[in-house]
Amino acid sequence: MHKDVDRVLVSREEIHAKCIELGKQITKDYTDRGELPILVGLLNGSVPFMSELMKNIEMDVEIDFMDVSSYEGTQSVGSIRINKDMGTSAAGKSILLVEDIVDTGKTLTEVKRMLANKGAKDVRVVSLLDKPDRRTEDIEADYVGFTIPNEFVIGYGLDYNQKYRNLPYVGILKPEVYEES
Repeated sequence: MHKDVDRVLVSREEIHAKCIELGKQITKDYTDRGELPILVGLLNGSVPFMSELMKNIEMDVEIDFMDVSSYEGTQSVGSIRINKDMGTSAAGKSILLVEDIVDTGKTLTEVKRMLANKGAKDVRVVSLLDKPDRRTEDIEADYVGFTIPNEFVIGYGLDYNQKYRNLPYVGILKPEVYEES
């Protein structure tokens, strides 16, 4: 375990098992609707989760990415900044946004609104983590890996000032690390 991690919240093995479960459910749901989704990863945090998840979706999918930011350090700053939009058109497409964590919900609310305005057929969300205690927007993910408490988490794509994304698990960052900043 990394020296800055207080404790592991979700292990590598739990994440792997959950990606298999989510992949099966997503495959079933989209097959039942006769749709092929475009998986749109929200950079940078979604990359490890999206990589593991898409291996377990047993149908053809396209992938794309958006770079959308609302965080500085440990706090959501409230404004959404779009640094990179999708490379393909959303018009008439079924979009499955892949997110590392649903926290306040501000980012997802804005991205879903933007994609709807661009003519997406539907926009659904799959998130590795859900932190409902921090929600300020009325939004829920359609598929959730793990519901977690209101702790500052890192690892498996989640960062603190661009560090710790490569940890193979989700851990709780020791408060003294971010209280020093």
